[in-house]
Amino acid sequence: MSIAVYPGSFDPVTYGHLDIIERSAKVFDKLIIAVLVNSEKVPLFTVEEKLDMIREETKHLKNVEVTFFSGLLVDFAKEQNADVSVRGLRAVTDFEYELQIAQINRQLNKELDTMFFTTSIEYAYVSSTIVKEIASYGGDVSSMVPSYVEDCLRKKFARQEA
Repeated sequence: MSIAVYPGSFDPVTYGHLDIIERSAKVFDKLIIAVLVNSEKVPLFTVEEKLDMIREETKHLKNVEVTFFSGLLVDFAKEQNADVSVRGLRAVTDFEYELQIAQINRQLNKELDTMFFTTSIEYAYVSSTIVKEIASYGGDVSSMVPSYVEDCLRKKFARQEA
């Protein structure tokens, strides 16, 4: 059985992430979406909120599991018996960073390969950071995130203003 892990902060999950999830779910028997818990960053959404949004948007994919991890990806992948890390690429600048991470992971665990998926062109400009900034000003992010995620963003920013 081929098992892959797609790690990320997913703060929030975007159509770009979902594009990679949909396509990689067709390649692997099992795809684990792994939300990274990083104590160095202050996310907009809690881990539980991120898991909820991703689960809602991937519930139709029967071979997708959604969970979280902290620490090194190579250790998490080994615990999950995953031998591939899935990464998305929007632009050349992403490639340079992702290549370095892939090489470090390979050095730490010779059994873990990285498979890159280029984001579909209609989502190449989308990032969680851009989505949050636009949403924080009440802008329309409906072309970048599903309606459930858009509602979560709206509610989150309404609570922050209150």
